[in-house]
Amino acid sequence: MAASAPASSDLKVIGLIGTGHFASHFYHLVLPPLFPLLRTELGASWAELGLLSSVFFAASGLSQAPAGFMVDRFGAHRILILGLALLTVSIGLMGLMPGWAALIPLAALAGIGNSVFHPADYAILGKRVRPERMGRAFSVHTIGGTLGWAAAPVFVTLLATSFGWRVALLGAAVPGLLILAALLASRPDIAIPTGHEQARASGAAPQGSLVATLFGRAILGCFLFFALQSIAMIALQGFLPATLVQLHGVPLVLGTTAVTTFILGSAIGTGIGGLLADRSGRKDWLMSVGLGIGALCMLAVAFLPLNDGMLLALVAVAGAAVGSTTPSRDLMVRAAAPVGSTGKVFGFAYSGLDLGATFAPTLVGLLLDGGQPQLVLVMAAVATFLSILVTWLITSAARVKPAGAA
Repeated sequence: MAASAPASSDLKVIGLIGTGHFASHFYHLVLPPLFPLLRTELGASWAELGLLSSVFFAASGLSQAPAGFMVDRFGAHRILILGLALLTVSIGLMGLMPGWAALIPLAALAGIGNSVFHPADYAILGKRVRPERMGRAFSVHTIGGTLGWAAAPVFVTLLATSFGWRVALLGAAVPGLLILAALLASRPDIAIPTGHEQARASGAAPQGSLVATLFGRAILGCFLFFALQSIAMIALQGFLPATLVQLHGVPLVLGTTAVTTFILGSAIGTGIGGLLADRSGRKDWLMSVGLGIGALCMLAVAFLPLNDGMLLALVAVAGAAVGSTTPSRDLMVRAAAPVGSTGKVFGFAYSGLDLGATFAPTLVGLLLDGGQPQLVLVMAAVATFLSILVTWLITSAARVKPAGAA
């Protein structure tokens, strides 16, 4: 199917799936900007409000691997549409709830809906897009999510300041419903066979047990890679302002600007990385160079005396370098997946992000409380260097294809 798809078909599928990923990341950041209003009107504490985000991401993380199984069992397009509908409706219904406690089950349902995007998106892109455009497809997918993060705070804050938090949450459901309508209208373009149908059509040998599929060296390596990257990204995107204020004594506004610079650099790097991934047969070298440059920039920020311009430049280069590796990273996971198992492999591998997200914030907080901001950046750099080692482990393991591998 993908091999004969024209460019216009590829672009439509890439646009649809990238827009769906925009919705996923958009809903990640709908609630936090509204916390001050929710605290005042609902009488909730900061801890209670933080629990809403924790419930959302915990439900998403725990559901991601099961969502991957459902993608392979029932078809990625069906699960994607159901997940987006559940996520969108749950967020909208929050605007009608009477109090904080009633928001908790809706946060859990929204998290479950959010869990389908990575396994479903990558399964659809892998089947519907020509192989020579796959790197660019994955880069657009990542950039779509980044734009979702950027749009959500502005969107809900503008609505909330004019009409209140309830209207903001109801209004936040509108983009999701529009994207859902687009996916439903274009269902034939994103429909793919189930995993069993793909395996049967390819004539692949039986894959063996589920344990052998998911706990082989290559796929376990993918899981570990995502866990390490999660540690690094949480340290940089979540705690960089506090780290820079402690370490270099910069104003808080410069610290927050550094985060924005890192994210923008990452988005640009992702676009370039997609082009490079489609033109290079050595994804392992692309990833090693990008991750190595990013880690060295982190160490430079940690140990060198820097003026404001140099600081922002190094952060931007770090973001671009690490961002350039994301298309190759996703192609690496795809290459490790046996035929008909793309959904479960991506679901399992991406759950490594949630493992890293479980431990990293507490560890970073302990380092900052102990007056060791330098070690926060060292930790991010070490996790990034270790990612390079894991990359080569995955590559060497993937060269010995399991039965039924793509």
